Amino acid sequence: MNIPPTNSIQNPLFQKIEQVRRRQGKVRDTHITLAHGSGGKAMHDLIDDIFVSNFDNQILSQLEDQASFNLVPLLQQGDRLAFTTDSYVVDPLFFPGSDIGELAVNGTVNDLAVSGAKPLYLTCSVILEEGLPVETLRRVANSMKVAAKEAGVQIITGDTKVVHRGAADKLFINTAGIGIIQRGFNISVHNIKPGDVIIINGEIGNHGAAILIARGELALDTNIESDCQPLHSLVETILHAYPQVHAMRDATRGGLATVLNEFALSSNVGIRLYEESIPVREEVNGVCEILGLDPLYLANEGKLVVMAPKENADNILSAMKSHPAGKDACIIGEVIPSPPGIVLLKTVFGAERIVDMLVGDQLPRIC
Repeated sequence: MNIPPTNSIQNPLFQKIEQVRRRQGKVRDTHITLAHGSGGKAMHDLIDDIFVSNFDNQILSQLEDQASFNLVPLLQQGDRLAFTTDSYVVDPLFFPGSDIGELAVNGTVNDLAVSGAKPLYLTCSVILEEGLPVETLRRVANSMKVAAKEAGVQIITGDTKVVHRGAADKLFINTAGIGIIQRGFNISVHNIKPGDVIIINGEIGNHGAAILIARGELALDTNIESDCQPLHSLVETILHAYPQVHAMRDATRGGLATVLNEFALSSNVGIRLYEESIPVREEVNGVCEILGLDPLYLANEGKLVVMAPKENADNILSAMKSHPAGKDACIIGEVIPSPPGIVLLKTVFGAERIVDMLVGDQLPRIC
């Protein structure tokens, strides 16, 4: 009996191998099922087709249970690692100006950047609800790919879990990020001193307002978009102009008011804001007035607060304005000796009021 060699197209085994190879790595289902989290072929195809194909890089392609990378090149760039983690549960998944995928990458990149670190590597873990359209997940993964490329980072490892229908809300993302801090940078809230000025890189509240409108619960017609953007390049520009910046932080959940309260409490100083100097878009102000919200507490995803000595403010402002993400930068307040731990707002009428830490949540599931 003559059996064709295994590499012959006439061999049935060869034909079977080719059928398996053609099927490998392709998601055939239109919606996520529990099988996509089972550890079997369905899960491997999902990972290969959606995540590996989008995030492909030399480290990820090893498909190990962990990512390993060489420390020697990192030590040539700096002497300290910055490490952060965050989770994203925003509702809706897609909103004007961005989506949960871009948000997850930029949010993690920005948490690293405001420490003075150069973001390098991210992880990506997803929790999927049974019934989620596969095309939705594909769109999110592609957004993460584009955002990671823009930020100059690699997504090098991750995880996928699927829960029963109703046990989650469509899609949750968890990320972690690693960056390297250059020698000589010492950015910390504990550096803040009376006499420092407070600089922000543009309008506040756009992200929170965009999410609110996108939920469709209000009959409002606006063109407000999220300010979601990576800030690492802007931070590099700032530090090139003035490496001794005292502190930086991105104003996300809880908005500008929460960040400044954290600064005041941690450094035991007072902070005075000038209402007329705080940039708020007219449409955002309008939404806040209708709903009784305060733009100082609305979330941002592309705004950072810089604390620096007054004598260096002009140099920092000039550098920030030269960058697309900082073209609307401005001074909005100052650090004062007392009352310690308190943020004051000088209103357009000349009176002062306390801007306290946010109590409760103006708008849940904002990021």
